[in-house]
This record gives sequence, structure tokens and C-alpha cells, in this order.
Amino acid sequence: MDDDGPGPAASAGAARITLITRVGCHLCDDARAAIVRVSERERVGWREMDVDGDAELADEYGDRVPVILVDGREHGYWRVEEERLRRALAGGRWSLRPSGAG
Repeated sequence: MDDDGPGPAASAGAARITLITRVGCHLCDDARAAIVRVSERERVGWREMDVDGDAELADEYGDRVPVILVDGREHGYWRVEEERLRRALAGGRWSLRPSGAG
């Protein structure tokens, strides 16, 4: 996917999720599948960026891909926690605790 282009779900709205990946990364493949599920369910756009295509991205995230950003803010890395991602998109707390937990 090209660095500035939106992911497939972008037609649902502006890209709120950014997935930073690299070629040949199996965790990136898993994260992409989870992002597709969440973006389709929540009707939000997403885009994918290649960490190795940008020196600044490589310096910041190169050893942690995949990295998930929501509205430009780092949300997580290595694995996508789908429920937590949905809460973040809904404007909920970014906590690891489920809603309603003390």
C-alpha cells in the first residue's frame, strides 16, 4: 500500500486509523486483518504506511511494527486489541481496562 494512500475502508470516511507496517511482517498481516474488521464495523477510514519507506517513521517505530495510530496518536503496537480500538474510536478512554472496570 502506498505511504500516503488510504486503506480500503477509507471510503467510509477520513482515515482515523493508521497502521504502520513493513513488508514480510506476519504480525502486520494479522494487524491489517483486525484493522479491516474494526474499520468496517465502525465505518471509519484507515491507511497503511511502510515504516521502511520513511526515515522518520523508521526511527520512531522501526523496532515495534506493526504500530496502530488513532487520529495521529499512538494507540498500540504488535497486536490489535479490537475492543480497545473500538472504544478509542468511539471517544472512550484508551485504558487497557474494559469499560466499567474500577
